[in-house]
Amino acid sequence: MEAPLNADSPLDPPATTSAQRRYWVGPRHLAGDDGRLYDAVADTLTGLGWTSLTIIRGRQEPDEEPEDRQVLRSTVLHISPDTLRWAQWILADEPFYLGDLPVAWQISARGDVGSPLAQWSAYFTPEVPGEVLVDFVTALDARDQPVFPFGGPEAVVDAVTAHGWIRDVDQPATAAIDPTFATHISLGDVPSLIQDADPRTLTKEADEREPAGWQAWAEPVLGARCLWAASFSSSTPDDLVAAFAGSLSSTAPVLRRLLPDSTQDLLLRAPAT
Repeated sequence: MEAPLNADSPLDPPATTSAQRRYWVGPRHLAGDDGRLYDAVADTLTGLGWTSLTIIRGRQEPDEEPEDRQVLRSTVLHISPDTLRWAQWILADEPFYLGDLPVAWQISARGDVGSPLAQWSAYFTPEVPGEVLVDFVTALDARDQPVFPFGGPEAVVDAVTAHGWIRDVDQPATAAIDPTFATHISLGDVPSLIQDADPRTLTKEADEREPAGWQAWAEPVLGARCLWAASFSSSTPDDLVAAFAGSLSSTAPVLRRLLPDSTQDLLLRAPAT
């Protein structure tokens, strides 16, 4: 049973103990990650049988003591049993940004174990709700062929409009916005540095457009910094993006101890008992 939510239910101030109260909150797409984005996804991947590795790259100067070695990059890498899909927690690495937000998770897949390159990649910043990424990686894990396309763009828009989101007037088949006009999902230009194996991303002429990819973001205050952002390279199967979109737009409340400052006034909430 879904908990009744009340926008006027007071929140406890930030607590430093594990006894901090929890709340059922909604809408999900504005609820943030509760400070558990790594744990939520990593625990799910471990439960699915994925292997985790920690990769550390560094530099040691001549005559430098080992404890003084400069660590340049460290990544927690999770690999599926068939090695066709992997997820990297890269927040602690050298910064990689979507807009002005650092990327936390990069999730990729390839079609052949003989290829070292990802066919597609998806990127997620902090404050993407953990429940949404859990549903995305679960859908990815369940696929026999992680790169084969299923469905089409309409599946993504249908997934959010089924939960009350509104089709974009100018792009009704490829873009939608939530009823509060704070969160968007659309098929369009892909940000720079997004990795994809489609050769058209490398061979396009100057006057040609790159293949489009799905982008999603939450902008609670128009013109202010986004709460979170997600980017899917052009070859990401639409049905996997639809799994992300359907979970993102779900009307089921989520449990939270911590709420983003920018959305506290926009969230409905009820104490969890």
